[in-house]
Formats: sequence, C-alpha cells, structure tokens
Amino acid sequence: MFESGIYSSRRTELKKLVGSGIILFLGNKNSPRNFSSMPYPFRQDSSFLYYWGLDFPDLAAIIDVDKDEEIIFGNDRTVDDVVWMGPDTPLAEKASKAGVSRTKSLPELNDIVAKAVSEHRTVHFLPQYRSDNLIYLSDLTGIKAKFLNKYVSEKLIKSVVSQRSVKIKEEIAEIEKALEISFEMYFLAMRLTKPGIYEKDIARSIEGIASLKGAGTSFGTIFSVHGEILHNEYYGNLMKEGDIALLDSGAETDMHYASDITRVIPVSGKFSERQKDIYNIVLDSQLQAIGMIKEGVKFKDVHIKASTVIASGLKELGLMKGDVDEAVAAGAHALFFPHGLGHMMGLDVHDMESFGEDYVGYDDKVKRSNQFGLAYLRLAKELKSGYVVTVEPGIYFIPALIDQWKAEKKHPDFIDYDKVEEYKNFGGIRIEDDILVESGGAKVLGKPIPKTIEEVELVCGK
Repeated sequence: MFESGIYSSRRTELKKLVGSGIILFLGNKNSPRNFSSMPYPFRQDSSFLYYWGLDFPDLAAIIDVDKDEEIIFGNDRTVDDVVWMGPDTPLAEKASKAGVSRTKSLPELNDIVAKAVSEHRTVHFLPQYRSDNLIYLSDLTGIKAKFLNKYVSEKLIKSVVSQRSVKIKEEIAEIEKALEISFEMYFLAMRLTKPGIYEKDIARSIEGIASLKGAGTSFGTIFSVHGEILHNEYYGNLMKEGDIALLDSGAETDMHYASDITRVIPVSGKFSERQKDIYNIVLDSQLQAIGMIKEGVKFKDVHIKASTVIASGLKELGLMKGDVDEAVAAGAHALFFPHGLGHMMGLDVHDMESFGEDYVGYDDKVKRSNQFGLAYLRLAKELKSGYVVTVEPGIYFIPALIDQWKAEKKHPDFIDYDKVEEYKNFGGIRIEDDILVESGGAKVLGKPIPKTIEEVELVCGK
C-alpha cells in the first residue's frame, strides 16, 4: 500500500467531485476454479485498490458524502478460518492503513444501503464486470442484475476517470517497477527464441519471471509467429527459420500497476530485408508519434500522424499509392493498421475501460469515429500531464481482410492489391512502449528495451 494520506486525499477529492449521496465500492471476491475452496488467483478491483488500498477478498466500502463518513465492510477470520488459513490482522487495523477509522461486518452493508434507498438518497456505483458482484449489488439495491449497469452513476464514473487518469509520482514509480520486470522478460525472450522451439516455451518462461518478480502478467501474453492476429493467445506453433515472432506482454507489480510492451523477434536472429523494410516503417511511426506527445495534444491527432507515416512508408514500397493524406483520411491505411495507436494504462493495463471506453478516451470535444480502424481508437481526447499511455503502431497483413477488401474493390486508388498479394504471408509487426505525458513532451518509461533492428539482433545473437 501507499501511505494512508494518499488514499484519504483521493476520497476527499472524490467527495467534492460527486457532491452528494452515498458512494458504494465493491471489492472482488474469490472466483472458484472448480469449487469454492479452490479459487483462481485473487485480483482486487482496481478502483477499490485506488481509493482503499486493501488487497484481499470479501470487502466493500462506502463514502457517505452528506454525512462525511467512510466505512469499510468485511469480516474478521473465525476460528474455523484460522485453522485453514492461519491468524490474520483484524480488519480495523488494516483499515487504519487506508486512513479509515470505521469498520463494520459485511452483512451490515445491507441495512445501510436499504436505508439509503428507502430514504430516496442517491447510491452511486460503478459498472460491474463480474457476475458475483452483479448479483450481490442486485440484492443490495433491488435492481435486477441484468439491468444493473444501466443504473450506474455517470457522475461517479467521470469523477473516478478524472482522478485515476492523472498518475502521481508514487504510481509512476510502480509502473516503472512493472517495466523493470518487462525488461527482464524481453531480454529472456530474445535470447531463447530459436528455430525448432514452440511458442509456448517462450511464453511460459517469461510468465515465470512475471510471477517471480511481481504479481504475474497484466494480461494474457501474446507470443506468436502469426502477429497479424492482433490478440493471438495461441502458443502451439513450432517456430522456424525466417519467422518473426510478435511478443506483446506485461507484468503487474505486487500493488497491481501494469506494464505493456510489444517487440518483434526474428526467430533466426536476423531480420530479412523485407522484414526490415516493414519494421523500420513501424519504428519510424512510433518514434514520430512519441515525439508529438505532450500536454494539450489530442491523441487522435497523434494516431493520424502515425497512420500517415505508415501510409507514406507503404507507398514507398509500392503497397499503397496516391495522395497519402487523402488515403489516411479515407481510411485506406487501415487495411494494414486496423487498430488504435494506444490506450491509457495504470492499475489496469487498459486503464478503467470497464467503465466504457467513451468515458475514458473521449469527451464532449472529441467523439468516436465510425470509420473502420479509427473506430477502434481507445484514446482520442486531449492529453494531460500525468497521463500514462501506450504508443503501439503496427503493420499487419491479414489474409481474410485483404481478400475481403480486394473482392469489394475497396480503395483501389490507394492500394495496390497485386503488390499486397506478395506480402500476404508476412505476418505482423507492432512496436509498443509506455509513455508518461508531461507538459513539454513525453517520457518513455522504463529501461530501454531493445527496439532498433541492430539492438534486437544483437541481443538475439547472444
């Protein structure tokens, strides 16, 4: 945990932002693997962590804004619990570390919420993403579980987003810790990747580092010679000479702050000339995008910049043609770059996206596009100092998408389909780093992980 004053000040600010009513937070419960006493590894809800800091199951908390009260609800261990799990610190003592002086048993939450509902007081709660908490909140409020997320508090969502988006120095330090783990993961992957090895051998090896050094991975590891599949979590391919393997992975610290890095590794230790051509376009687009980032810049504009660099590079290779700016405006480049440039990150690797991307990445000034590719941009709004974002452009050759666009004769003025056919089995390249937005520019967080062709090949050759 951070020191207690950080949590207290966060809650004080939240009270000001929300203004009135009761703010209800549900912590997560253990999720059974196959029966209740054998759970999956526990992961606390990130907003509960942000405001209360307590990282164990079966907790809830309220902030009564009108009465200026804060209460944490939970149960101390019984003797039966102690037999199986050992003694534990009393809840009241744990709560004091979060700056909270009042605790109650979990069943007492029912009466408090019921009383607030009967008095027609506003009970603010965030969107729920776990079925057990949907059922629990349904029991508390009387709202059917399937309708519950229609009654979330937009005011609370916007208030939480405004706070969690801007990272304090202690949070940046935690993200840097996660990136130290990523640094080790990527060096190991580059050294182990060889022809004749299965993808799963690398994926599981680096996941071991994430578990040894922190709280495990921050999302499901992507490691595949089929990098054109954007979220590919299949590890069954035997890597062979000439393949390139895309590694997109992250680690969590013990306090659950995340890293998110992507690199591409030549399986044979050296990139081919064709692979170098595509790789350098992606790298150029990433570097130019990072160079554009600073407070006050719209991330959508950074995405467009990266897209323009990609389209220009592909035109030089003969894969695209015509006016580059017109091609990007029309969305022709999305055949090769069909996703957004990046997203917020922090306690969640896609920070707060359980609230809805439009609350996190958009605002009243910047609305989501419905154009293919651009519609997948998770973050588009104006950047503020203290945001941590990913910058992850890529170029992919997706056979099904190529076939569809070619059959539909889509963007023939901008795409040379005959040339594209020559690259159909290329795969994909993505390069990603975690960026701190500052008033005068951007800072790439973490120790530099090999990124240029020369750097990657040097580590692969060791």
